[in-house]
Amino acid sequence: MSSTLFRTKKVEQSILDTEEPEHALKKSLSALDLTVFGVGVIIGTGIFVLTGKVAKQNAGPAVSLAFIAAGIACGLAALCYAEFASTVPVAGSAYTFAYASLGELPAWIIGWDLVLEFALGTAVVAVGWSGYVRSLMDNVGWHLPAELGGREHATGFGFDILAFLLVLVLTAILVVGVKLSARVTTVVVAIKVTVVMIVIIAGAFFINGDNYKPFVPEAQQVEAGSGLKSPLLQVMFGWAPTNFGVLGIFTAASVVFFAFIGFDVVATAAEETKNPQRDMPRGILGSLLICTTLYVLVSIVVTGMQHYSQLSIDAPLADAFKATGHPWFAGTIGFGAAVGLTTVCMILLLGQTRVFFAMSRDGLLPRFFSQVHPKFRTPHRPTILLGVIIAIVAGFTSLSALAELVNIGTLFAFVVVAIGVVILRRTRPDLHRAFRTPMVPWVPILSVAASLWLMLNLPTETWLRFGIWMVIGVAVYFLYGQTHSRLGRHEETTVGEVLKRPGPGEE
Repeated sequence: MSSTLFRTKKVEQSILDTEEPEHALKKSLSALDLTVFGVGVIIGTGIFVLTGKVAKQNAGPAVSLAFIAAGIACGLAALCYAEFASTVPVAGSAYTFAYASLGELPAWIIGWDLVLEFALGTAVVAVGWSGYVRSLMDNVGWHLPAELGGREHATGFGFDILAFLLVLVLTAILVVGVKLSARVTTVVVAIKVTVVMIVIIAGAFFINGDNYKPFVPEAQQVEAGSGLKSPLLQVMFGWAPTNFGVLGIFTAASVVFFAFIGFDVVATAAEETKNPQRDMPRGILGSLLICTTLYVLVSIVVTGMQHYSQLSIDAPLADAFKATGHPWFAGTIGFGAAVGLTTVCMILLLGQTRVFFAMSRDGLLPRFFSQVHPKFRTPHRPTILLGVIIAIVAGFTSLSALAELVNIGTLFAFVVVAIGVVILRRTRPDLHRAFRTPMVPWVPILSVAASLWLMLNLPTETWLRFGIWMVIGVAVYFLYGQTHSRLGRHEETTVGEVLKRPGPGEE
């Protein structure tokens, strides 16, 4: 039993599967496209909200150092992703990497995890986008009926029509082709980055040096909790994080880390990249470097415009401009956030469909979903199925309480990929690696440690929900995936052929 659960799929076989005519994706992406995808999914509302919120509650002006620390932690994981994505340029990201190094059951578990992560992330972001658009509509006197404004504040029937329509439109774009998706993303990301740069440059003129004093505020101990809302670390050991001071910088880093989530989605497009060995590392590492720089600059500007103790929680950057007598920038920030979230939704949806497609092509999900469109060469069936489901979920559900599941799913994937790099280096040293993670095994070990630390800082109830989803996933694997696995059937065929071979003198 254990030998079948941990059977690995050879890298050569994974690459060979991508050449099957009915299951082959079109290669059309460049390093620039991948970098744009990465920037498009990482830069979201966090840059306009999280920077000021964490400065006020956790780190003060030193929040810029927290972003640097979080960027380094993400960089460790990115180095591992870059090696795998250039060595195994196959759709599926962490799922495919795990199949090549850890085995079938771990691969299924991480694939099941990624399906939830990307689906929930798409729905959450779509609801957030809807909120920004409704706010902009209200500013010009256009008002949606209360019944179509979502579930967040609904007392009776509530349906978020804007979130629902956004996901359906993005689904249609992804069906038509990933190159079209890249072009749309490029335009939207250009607008989004332009708005961010306007905010940074304009805000620099309103910086008051006195607002940086003290740069590292005096430490404040936080009272430990014990309920399901408390971090697992507190529940297990009674340890509470410290706000402000030097340790407060690392507390802030554990919070702002989640503003970086998304660069791993770039790896799901490896199979659709023209030159993945060269372009995947550039896309993954390049997008992370750009986003880290933008986050640090925004955090320096917002804490310089207004003293950290006076920053608002809901819209700190917009309110900082209001405090300096320039309220019209608030509208610019809202527009930038609304436009930017469309790309976040699109790229998360793209990532999910590619993971689903890869699992289907391996037989762990019905093979019906791994046939590509004859004209567009896209996985249209899982794209349409998942797009419609996510659109309905986004329309009917208030998902704020479940958002942490996106975070724990991503961190779990980081752990698996880092471990996989070490294992594949030992089991397949002969593989050509266009990009090699430096200082193996130390960089992967540091990546695992950083990811586990951040996971322990998530609420206990998030761990419980994650555990329930994983139990369901394991049940689905044993009921369907294990018996329909193409790798398993290939092994059975090979064994059968050996048993049927005539012995000496029987020919």
